[in-house]
Amino acid sequence: MRDKKNIILILASIGTFVEALDIAIINLTIPAIQEQFNISYGTAQWLQTLYVLFFGGFLIIGGKLSDQLGRKKIFIIGAIIFMFTSLGAGLSTSFNSLALFRALQGFGAAFIMPSAMSIVINTFSEGQERNKAVGIFSSFAAIGSGSGLSIGGIITTYLSWQWVFLINVPILLITIILAYKILPTDEKNINHSRTDFLSAILLIAGLLTLTYGTHELININESPIIVIGSIVFSIFVLVLLSYRLKIVRSPLIDLNLFKYKSLLTANIAFFCLGAFFIGFLFLISLVLQKDMGYNSALTGLIMVPFSVMSALIAKFVLPKISKRLNSAKTSLIGWIFMLVGAISLLLAISFGHSLYIVMVGIACISGIGMTICFTGLSILGVQDMKASNFGIASSFTNTSYFLGGGLGLSFITLIGQFNTTNFVVGNLSVVALLIFALLALIILIVNTTSKKYKKKLKGIINVVIKF
Repeated sequence: MRDKKNIILILASIGTFVEALDIAIINLTIPAIQEQFNISYGTAQWLQTLYVLFFGGFLIIGGKLSDQLGRKKIFIIGAIIFMFTSLGAGLSTSFNSLALFRALQGFGAAFIMPSAMSIVINTFSEGQERNKAVGIFSSFAAIGSGSGLSIGGIITTYLSWQWVFLINVPILLITIILAYKILPTDEKNINHSRTDFLSAILLIAGLLTLTYGTHELININESPIIVIGSIVFSIFVLVLLSYRLKIVRSPLIDLNLFKYKSLLTANIAFFCLGAFFIGFLFLISLVLQKDMGYNSALTGLIMVPFSVMSALIAKFVLPKISKRLNSAKTSLIGWIFMLVGAISLLLAISFGHSLYIVMVGIACISGIGMTICFTGLSILGVQDMKASNFGIASSFTNTSYFLGGGLGLSFITLIGQFNTTNFVVGNLSVVALLIFALLALIILIVNTTSKKYKKKLKGIINVVIKF
């Protein structure tokens, strides 16, 4: 029985590893894609943005269908979609077809993530056993995100950018076959309420247009009507969605779930984590390749030790931390490393681009901080949920992560336009990472502080405001 549980955990973790890997793996392939299709860097960057948009936009639906139709069924459907769209992306002969398959990859990933999380939570007993399993599962997602740069750079240099996508096919094919044979049919905790598809359409339309409008703010002088119109339309749609969720009998999103402080805190911190880490992946690829002059292969090799470090942290350090600290405090430790990493990158960019200082920053963020943060926040987000709501709760936190990633990346790109240095990445872009880290630290400190100290903290804030 124990061995079967471990196999189920491995299958779910492999699924989330692959979709997380594809978040980062595209960054070091962009120069090769630019060259083949003769497009600008900004156009090529849509390959990352589309993936994040569709991933975040469809996550709520993926989680809801996981609860309603069954975790195993949605996991396999998501894996099949991801496998075939990876094949299509690898065989694409035009940028438009590549962008289409990249977007559909995000759609498939949105089915994999919440169903995989729900499978893990329902397989392991509540308490330390479940926390350990969720920790391992979440660490696979963190390791996948962190190792994308190293794997992407090496594959692009020694094979071709197409293999960044094609490598997913055999891995997922094996995973699908094993999942069909091994994963249990989940009838006990299935929520049989009807799916509110109109709310789903409003949610996707609102999130996609909001992220698009934010992403295109840098082009507001060229297309003011389109950019402003996208943002105004997204606000209108999201307000309409909020009203509908309050009046419909079986809403897509049960707003009452946010009465749980742990879920609300996890969502805010996950939003900051998405903005921070996806922004970091974008910036570090530019720093190493454009500002420091390393090619894709060498950039990938530089990142390899930190992928290994992330795996070691997940294997040996995280279990010890989770035994002694709750999920909120675990997340707090991870965010402290993220903050230190951002400060290191700021120092490196400000004073000569020292490789050693850059590597300290990468170690704190990709090697340590991301693994601890993602794991701690994943547990925090579902710790108070009923079994029938695991899928939707997981999709909430992951939607926050990718919405943060989309908006954060757009914000970093926007303020990057005000760079006054001779380098591609300026100080302001890294300062944005510091802001995201500080916001997350504040929300987690408030969560973990006792009522006695909260009153003192509130008093200090009031004094500062009056002053």
